[in-house]
Amino acid sequence: GLTFGLIMLLYSMYVWWRDVIRESTFEGHHTFAVQTGLRMGMLLFIVSEIMFFAAFFWAFFHSSLAPTIELGAVWPPKGIEAI
Repeated sequence: GLTFGLIMLLYSMYVWWRDVIRESTFEGHHTFAVQTGLRMGMLLFIVSEIMFFAAFFWAFFHSSLAPTIELGAVWPPKGIEAI
């Protein structure tokens, strides 16, 4: 199950990147517009990951530094034991 899925994911990634490199290096299909699009796509992906982690940690710090009345105004909430 899980191992097969991981192997297929890694294989798909390898084949996709292999094809991208072949198309650009040997076949010359990547025009300036395509190269710009690939760079912008990677940049947007990285920015989205940064925003995701910023939101995740913002929510954690907001909850821990200013716990709401629903949490009993304590952090961590009652019944949850910190490591």
